[in-house]
Amino acid sequence: MHKEKTILIVEDEKSLRGALVDFLHLKNFSTLEAKNGREGVLLALSKHPELILLDLIMPEMDGLTTLKKIREDVWGEKVPIIILTNLSATKEQLSDDKVTSKPSHYLIKSNWKLTDIVKKIESILEI
Repeated sequence: MHKEKTILIVEDEKSLRGALVDFLHLKNFSTLEAKNGREGVLLALSKHPELILLDLIMPEMDGLTTLKKIREDVWGEKVPIIILTNLSATKEQLSDDKVTSKPSHYLIKSNWKLTDIVKKIESILEI
């Protein structure tokens, strides 16, 4: 059993956000929720979670803008961020985003199960 770590979930799709919250709680993680990028930036910079799960396509502020705003902060430069998306990014887009925004990982939602996401989180947080 690991010390409870906090994961910020920035996802506009309520059902997916709820499923992630429920599953992460079962795995002894604490969660914070944001339904758009603007809320995500505010929560990230005020609460400093150990890891962020970030959707790309959202209202009010998209995921890449959210990521860039978090990375502008001293704390935000280092926090692990996993991009969750329905889009398949091209290799060029992935390379550009990794250089400019430095996400920890990209996960295509349709390719992953909740258990896989938790394994990735545990690997990144070295649990």
